[in-house]
Amino acid sequence: MAAQATLHCLTGCAIGEILGMVLGTAFGLHNGATVVLSVLLAFVFGYALTMRGVLKAGLDVGAAVKVALAADTVSILVMELIDNTVMMTVPGAMDAGLGDLLFWVALAGSLALAFVLTVPVNKWMIGRGQGHAVVHAYHQH
Repeated sequence: MAAQATLHCLTGCAIGEILGMVLGTAFGLHNGATVVLSVLLAFVFGYALTMRGVLKAGLDVGAAVKVALAADTVSILVMELIDNTVMMTVPGAMDAGLGDLLFWVALAGSLALAFVLTVPVNKWMIGRGQGHAVVHAYHQH
């Protein structure tokens, strides 16, 4: 269940993270601005994926926002901390262009590491009825 919850979270995070990194790199944004954009988009897409499911289950928008915040905030925070730390510490990764293999390998590696390190966090939270456990009252994956 923790791996499934982390994969769900990774999907939203990866969409936002990749989009943010691509846009930041393509527009020549400073590394800090690129990271901020990536983090913001990761939260937007992560929450949106959860909200989509619970809205289909009949929750109103306000309740869906509360469920998404409770279900995904810690998981997204951990993932973003890990993958952005990797991107910032791999020499040249943030300065590499979109056509550069280093950019894509570092980004893929950062997301894979974020997944592996976030599974235990989600397992711990689910075991306490927190995090992604709150979503299961509204829909199944």
